[in-house]
Amino acid sequence: MIKFEQVSKTYPGGHAALKNLSFKIDKGEMIFLAGHSGAGKSTILKLIAGITKPSEGVVRLNQHVLGDLSDNHLGFLRQHIGIVFQDHKILFDRDVLANVMLPLVISGAYSKKDALKRARVAIDKVGLAGKETAMPVTLSGGEQQRLCIARAVVNQPTLLIADEPSANLDRAYALDIMELFSSFHKAGTTVVVAAHDETLMADYGHRILRLQQGRLI
Repeated sequence: MIKFEQVSKTYPGGHAALKNLSFKIDKGEMIFLAGHSGAGKSTILKLIAGITKPSEGVVRLNQHVLGDLSDNHLGFLRQHIGIVFQDHKILFDRDVLANVMLPLVISGAYSKKDALKRARVAIDKVGLAGKETAMPVTLSGGEQQRLCIARAVVNQPTLLIADEPSANLDRAYALDIMELFSSFHKAGTTVVVAAHDETLMADYGHRILRLQQGRLI
């Protein structure tokens, strides 16, 4: 489903975030990206989502070379990708239901009735049933992360990627979040999770890609 072919990424100013990476992720697989802060995990996720382009090499998603696609084509592909950002990107002036509905509203492909139904199903899946009208500021850190996950999966994506979803959570909440991603994987979604705490990954038995200074080790 995803293939990196000798991919390097250098940001303006000369920072080499990735250096000659080659790997593949199969459809339906769950993968962990591990490494210290600055190792290149977030850059890999941004390349997979087409948010940034490689400086060298090729990134393929479902056989599409992402660097060659138009913005319109990338936008279409992203409708099938759920993204959980490290900084949440929650809209604090809207309630939980409105936040989760947002991708459906933007796509314009759903009636209001259908969008509401899908949003409520996603909210229930992540354990936030009953909090549809709550404002994000009233939620705990773990609940805000669940809100982000609900928004990422409301469109029933074939690929779910998450950048440090358990960061800044206590261990019990972090384990709950990992269990959520595991449940989506068991339902057939391809899942890629970046995290620095390998103890959270150890119990799941999935492949771990370890990064150090932009290289696979």
